[in-house]
Amino acid sequence: MNQIKPSEVLKQVADAVPESCRENIVIIGSLAAGYAFFGDKQDMAVRTKDIDCLLKPFQLAVERGQAIARELYDAGWKPKKGGSFDEPGDSNTGDRDLPAVRLYPPGMDQDAEDAWFIELLTEPESPEIQERSFTRIVIDEGHFGLPSFRFLAVTAYLPEKIDALGIYYARPPMMALANLLEHQEIKPDRMSSPIAGRAIKRSNKDLGRVLALAYLAQERGLDDFRTWGLDWYSALERSFPNEYQQLALHARAGLEALMQSDEDFEEAYHTCANGLLASLSVEMEDLREVAARIVGDAIGQLEELASEV
Repeated sequence: MNQIKPSEVLKQVADAVPESCRENIVIIGSLAAGYAFFGDKQDMAVRTKDIDCLLKPFQLAVERGQAIARELYDAGWKPKKGGSFDEPGDSNTGDRDLPAVRLYPPGMDQDAEDAWFIELLTEPESPEIQERSFTRIVIDEGHFGLPSFRFLAVTAYLPEKIDALGIYYARPPMMALANLLEHQEIKPDRMSSPIAGRAIKRSNKDLGRVLALAYLAQERGLDDFRTWGLDWYSALERSFPNEYQQLALHARAGLEALMQSDEDFEEAYHTCANGLLASLSVEMEDLREVAARIVGDAIGQLEELASEV
């Protein structure tokens, strides 16, 4: 997995996109987590290769996506090659068959250890949309799709702004909530790319991310995870006004399933030890303790609030 320095990459991203679009970008994923917890430490790096840029609100996503893609192409950014969807589509290409906008910075060797690329995504058009969806954008190079997943909306809830750069990054508790909601059971699907030599279930990777985020928050001084539950409740109420109670009362399911399976929990630990927590000495038992705190404190608080309505 490639290692990059969060503050350096975020500055390069902010400098590259049109200034008028920066207010509409929320960085999510590993880079956002890395910046939130140790972006100011020059000796710390994040293991990732894709820089996920969420465009919001949905109503401006096409316009902003086109402007960003045009600016990057004109500046010499190169499309990511490899895979089934690495060529632009056209008017005959179905939305689900469109490639995402994935671009490497000018001059970057795509096989280099520190190589990374931007990927553009967007919020769902409506909270009622259940499945992964694609919003078409068209530029001179062809037709592309902005992928969207149902629970991405919560990652854009009250993001933190990097004032010096003009862009935002998702707060760790919101990224944790999105993963909890997305994986309310352990599904058999495995990641297309191995993690440290192993094919990992996507559910275990994403639920492991919840544990890694919580562990890092704890290391940075968070002593009461009930504050996460309060934040989660507010995010759900705003993002899913018609079903926030139901979602709140099912948020524990995937994490509890992970805790009950030694095999799945070990996979989650493997992704943490070779991902966000790679620079720390973390034992599996440390993550079990964190998992228990999330369920007991954060999710417990969330359920209590949902039950009072």
